[in-house]
Amino acid sequence: MATASSAGSSPGRASRSTDRTDPKTPKSVTAWERALSVTRGATTRAARTLRVGFVASAANERTQLIIADFARRRPGWRVQMRQTQWTDPTAGLATGEVDVALLRLPVPAQSDFDVEVLLTEPRWIALPAGHRLAGEDRIRFQDLYDEPFVATPAESGEWRDYWLAADEREGHPVRIGAVAHHPDEWLNAIAHGQGISLTPEATARFYQRPDVVYRPVTGVSPSQIGVARPHTQLVDDAVDAFILSCRAVCSDTASQAPA
Repeated sequence: MATASSAGSSPGRASRSTDRTDPKTPKSVTAWERALSVTRGATTRAARTLRVGFVASAANERTQLIIADFARRRPGWRVQMRQTQWTDPTAGLATGEVDVALLRLPVPAQSDFDVEVLLTEPRWIALPAGHRLAGEDRIRFQDLYDEPFVATPAESGEWRDYWLAADEREGHPVRIGAVAHHPDEWLNAIAHGQGISLTPEATARFYQRPDVVYRPVTGVSPSQIGVARPHTQLVDDAVDAFILSCRAVCSDTASQAPA
């Protein structure tokens, strides 16, 4: 998937990706790393900076609106957006590198975070332009079971399985054609015919290129974008304000703008 936004039924482990290893996700955080993240957090607070993690397109077209709303709520503060590769679907939240994050759900160890769903959008399929189904207006997911897929790294755990729809294949195993760590690698793998991939509908707007096509796909659950903070986070007025901005923007534009 390219942009980085609930899983369906669970037919069993037979549907899991065939080259899956046992990932250690989220990354375990040592006492030293946690102390370092606290120090960094204090430094950014002193600089009136809020660190916001995100994967790919964050909250889509609403991202800049959220940042602008936060600036009105917290004059003098700035937002530092931090993008991560797909090895960490929590966008630095699990390791304490950011204060709050805009995430594509579900993420590994999601129960460790306070998560609020902001947006829901369909999952589409990304195909090379010369694919046999590229001319279709809509594609059934069942017709893609035997296709090779471009996967995120094994370290991304259940996030990888979700974007392979591993639990929505009626027991059919996943074929992995390539592994991608970021959107450019993902797009190149698809364009070169190494595999296809599920992706949020918004990807068709954010990652257009002539050798990749995007089509609606039926038979898979939709994607969700959420704002998340750690359960253990101390009271933080800046994070509270950012979450309020997320709520305000996403509720105000839900019926006006694309997901």
